[in-house]
Amino acid sequence: MKTFVLGGGCFWCLDAVYQKTKGVSSVVSGYTGGHIRNPDYYDVCSGMTGHAEVVAVTFDEDIIPADIILDMFFALHDPTTLNRQGYDVGTQYRSSMFYTTTEEKILFEEAILRNQKLWSKPIVTEVSRLPEFYEAESIHQNYYAKFPEQGYCQVIINPKLAKARKYYSSWLRA
Repeated sequence: MKTFVLGGGCFWCLDAVYQKTKGVSSVVSGYTGGHIRNPDYYDVCSGMTGHAEVVAVTFDEDIIPADIILDMFFALHDPTTLNRQGYDVGTQYRSSMFYTTTEEKILFEEAILRNQKLWSKPIVTEVSRLPEFYEAESIHQNYYAKFPEQGYCQVIINPKLAKARKYYSSWLRA
């Protein structure tokens, strides 16, 4: 099993897609990359902690290659906007990848190069060593499955799920 910690704006969006991905055994929403210990959602949303909203995606490489997990990441958010994803603005929504090994760092950098050809503007995704990961509150875990009718889910997450189905349907569970 391998775990990638990825930030692509609001963690609910990445969580919703990776929860439906074959070979993914766990998706944990959380916070990392900041200077405050044990932040909560309101601390992180203030933009003052330096933390990003992220997901820790644990998957089985015998079922889904790491490159597919990473290519999905670049398809699910705009990695060319600094500290912004749609209406979500602030450093907590930055495009980010947090590695724990040199091998992961290389995979992340290769994924950026591979996916740059899909974007007309430069990818600004931050690649950093993973500091401490703080698990988000339980309300944020598997959010879309709990609240699919909520406005944010309908307007923001549903189009991302549709995009994932369009490009990665063979990797998604029904």
